[in-house]
Amino acid sequence: MTYRPAPRDLRASDSDRERVITLLGEAAADGRLTVDEHSERMERAWQARTLGELAVLTTDLAGPSAQPIRLDGRRTVTGVFGRDSRGGRWVVPDSLPVMAIFGEVELDLREALLQSGRIVIYATIVLGTVHLILPEGVTVETSGTAVLTRKVSRTVRQPGPRATDAAPPAAAQPVIELRTVGLGGTIRVTSPKRPRRLGGLRRGGLPR
Repeated sequence: MTYRPAPRDLRASDSDRERVITLLGEAAADGRLTVDEHSERMERAWQARTLGELAVLTTDLAGPSAQPIRLDGRRTVTGVFGRDSRGGRWVVPDSLPVMAIFGEVELDLREALLQSGRIVIYATIVLGTVHLILPEGVTVETSGTAVLTRKVSRTVRQPGPRATDAAPPAAAQPVIELRTVGLGGTIRVTSPKRPRRLGGLRRGGLPR
């Protein structure tokens, strides 16, 4: 059995620290933090080694959806007669339940940290929409039983995140498996457009 650390025990990157430091600066500017509090939390942010050490510095400064680092990845994402989403810097567990019942769920993985090379999303769709936004190098497989549920895929030009932010080091090409139980509704997958290859060039870059 392979050991997998809890999300809060994962090592933090420089970009994770910068996200937290940005929010701390905003909180000091609008009076939510005193000068001394800001200084103390800034020092702790620079010294933090794990995501958990960073996350505790901002829990009282913003709501869950506005946190610079989100560690609540295992909670069901529920769009029931409404909308729910995950985005920004969040930890995606190896399995994640979502429900879109007359509503919408959006999972933006472009800046997410994947805990596994294969993520299984258990989706329940009843006349709702599940929207996956993928970074470069991540593919989607669909399975399950869905009646009158359509799948829409589109590619867009967008800057991809750094490889260290988007994929676990052990997986060269992560896979998202979407296991769906659905009646009506839509599965929408948005992925970055692949760059065109330049053909007809000799070695050295000279045209034939």
